[in-house]
Parts: sequence; C-alpha cells; structure tokens
Amino acid sequence: MSFQQIISILIARKRIIRNVFVSVVLTVTVLSLLMPKQYTAMTTVVVDVKTPDPVVGASLQPMSMPGYMATQIDIITSERVARRVVKILGFEKVPALVEAWREDAKGKGSFEGYYAEKLGKKLDVKPSKESNVISIEFTSGDAKSAMTVANAFAEAYLATNVELTAEPAKQYTEWFAERTKQVREKLETQQIALSALQKEKGVVADDARLDVESLRLNDLTTQLTILETQKSEAQSRQHEAKSGLDSNPDIMNNPVIQNLRATITSAEGKLQEASNTFGENYPQIKEQKAELETLRSRLKTEMANVANSLGTNTTVSAQKEAEIRAALDTQRKRILDLKKQRDEVNVLQKDIEFTQLDYNNINARLSQSSLQSQSPQTNVAVLTPAFEPDEPAKPKVAINIIASIFLGAMLGVGVAMLMELMDRRIRSESDLAAIGIPVLGGLSAERKSHSRWQFWRRSKRSLQPI
Repeated sequence: MSFQQIISILIARKRIIRNVFVSVVLTVTVLSLLMPKQYTAMTTVVVDVKTPDPVVGASLQPMSMPGYMATQIDIITSERVARRVVKILGFEKVPALVEAWREDAKGKGSFEGYYAEKLGKKLDVKPSKESNVISIEFTSGDAKSAMTVANAFAEAYLATNVELTAEPAKQYTEWFAERTKQVREKLETQQIALSALQKEKGVVADDARLDVESLRLNDLTTQLTILETQKSEAQSRQHEAKSGLDSNPDIMNNPVIQNLRATITSAEGKLQEASNTFGENYPQIKEQKAELETLRSRLKTEMANVANSLGTNTTVSAQKEAEIRAALDTQRKRILDLKKQRDEVNVLQKDIEFTQLDYNNINARLSQSSLQSQSPQTNVAVLTPAFEPDEPAKPKVAINIIASIFLGAMLGVGVAMLMELMDRRIRSESDLAAIGIPVLGGLSAERKSHSRWQFWRRSKRSLQPI
C-alpha cells in the first residue's frame, strides 16, 4: 500500500479517526481529573563503606560493595523494617486503623504484619548507580503522611542496621564471656598448683640456690683435683723414701736433719783431731764418741720420722680425697634434684604463660564484642530527610493529556485502517491498477463533489466495451 493510498484512506475515514481521538482524550482527561491525588515523599540515606569501623578498625572491601548495597536495599524493603515503622508511627494507638484491621483481616495474622505489608506496597527503594546513596520513596494520598512514613522508614532502617550489627556481637559476647570464665578458672588452678609445688619443694621463680650449688660443685671439683695431685705426689715421695732414706729429697732437705748432719760432721772433725792427739781410752775421746753415736742415732730417728710422715701425708690425702668425692657425689645429686624441681616449676610456669596469653586474647575479643553490642553507631546516615511535597506525583494531568493525544491519534488511525481492511474500497487509480482494471479517464476537481452513486454509475458506464 502506497503513501497516497494511506492518505486517501485516512481522509475517507477522518470522521472515525476524529471520534476515536476525541473519545480517548476526553476519557483520559476526565479520569486524570477524577483520580485521587497521590503524593510521593523521598528521603535519601548514604552508606559509608570507606571509613573504618571505630571498634574493629576494618573497612568494607570495595569488591563486596555491589552485593553490600543490594543487601541494604533488601533490609529497607524487609518486613522487619516495615514492622518497626508501624511501631514508630504508633498505628496501634489509632482506633480507626485497629478497627480496619479487624474488619479486613478478621483476626488473622498480626496487626503489625498487616500494616507492614500495606506500607511495603507503597514503598520504592532506588540505589544510585554511581554512588552509595539510596533513595527511599513513599507514596500516599496525603502529603504529610507520605513525608512522615518516608522519614519513619529511614529511621527504622538505621535502627535495624544497628541491631543487625549488635545482635551477633551480643551472641559473641556471651560466648566469649563463658570462654573467659573457663580459661580464668584454668589459670587459677594452674597458679594454685604452682604455688603448692614451690611451697613443697622450696623453689621460687627467682631462686638462686641452683647457681650457688653449682658454684659449690665447681669448688669441690677443684679441691678434688688438687687432692688427687697431692696424693700422687705423696705416694711418689713415700715410695722414694722406702727405696733410700739418704737419697730422698724430702728427708735430705729437712732442716732438722740438715742441722743434725752438720753437727755430726763437726763432731767427727773434732773426734779426728782429738784422736790424733790422745789415745782411744782417753776420757775426752770416749765422751766425743758417745756424743757422736747419740747424734747418729738421733739422725736415724729423725729420718725415720720424716719417712713416716710422708706415709701419713699419703693416708691423709687419701682420706681427704674420699671425703671430697663423697661430698662431690652428694652435691651432684643435690643439683640434679634442684634441676628437676626447677624443671617442674618451669613447666607449670610455661602452662600459666600460655593460659595467660589465651586469657588475654579472649578477654580482648570479649571487650571488642561488648563494645560492638553496645555501640549505637552505624555506617548509614540520613543524607536528606523527606519534606512535604507541594505537588502530587500522581496523576500528572498535563502528561496524561499529552500522552492521550498521541494515543488517541494512533488508536484512531489504527481503527480506520482496520475498518478499511474489513471493508475495502476503491479510492484511487492505483486501487484499480492493483486489481487489473484499466483506467480510461478521470474526473476533474470540480466534479469531485458529486455523490458517490453518480461516480460509480459513470465509472460503470465508462467501463462498458465500445
């Protein structure tokens, strides 16, 4: 179908198009004027995902922000928030609302759930595409009510957000409190056991007895080494003394023996001189010989005494060595006992240190959870509160009329074309050409005002064969 044919059809069906257009425009205009006015109030809230939590110190990861924002929208539109709005607005205190609920719900369900569902149907939540701002819109037949409910939703959302943060923290607080109690009891038990062990063994944390006993052990070891050396030397001297008194250095170097030897030498010299002068029976010679024998006898006695003293020294050294060895063994056993006691104390002290560390960590988490459960702060804040709208959001009369003009025109054209398809007419030369009938002539512009019957009559006559 050509454009000329469409134009001819529209011109022929202009009455129908006009009637449909006027009907649509009038209907939409009347309905727009009769429809009750609806007011929409909007409040905006901003979600802070960058500022670290003042208690935990962690911030939200940017990768989780899309899901986080979607979660916030679900929270706003949840029944929990709507129920809180019902409580905030005090619907239960309005007799008309209570009566309406009783008549409509007939005692089924809860009062808060009933009005929470009704409020949710008029709520519209829109997140911003390029920011962390969420718009909360509420539509109502009263401008003031729309503003009040929108602000109530924002308030309920903030309160619910605080509760959602505090409730898990309260559960963690209870668990950490119980765990802290258990660890504290364990720590007290270990401390009591440590005190009992220290009291029983006489060991304290800064006990220096082990160091003192170690020094004493070192002294005994040194003494034993010296005594072993002295004993070896004494045994060697005793052996030398037994092999020959005259060759033993201890005997020969003895002052008494040296004096006796010098005296004997002097007496022998005097006796030799007297023998050269007097005879053997001379009283002075006899006296000197007797004195010399006495000195020699005394020398032998002294040498025997020195030799005996060397044996005594060996015996004494052996006795002292045995005593030192016994003391050394006793000291070693004492040190081993002290080390064992110290090890037992150290084991208990290590257990106490680990338990104390565990207690400190749990107590820190308890404090953190306790602060979170009591914190009234949230990362959501009201950016702009809702204000009472000056103009209704629905219906928009001007927009509806403009839309009805386009809709009426399109609907009129559509009806005209549909009627034309149902009742096809020949309205131009192209219509005749389309069905294979030759065109022999046409009417001038002056004759177009003739009636349709005359047109068809003449057209039929002109089509007869010549």
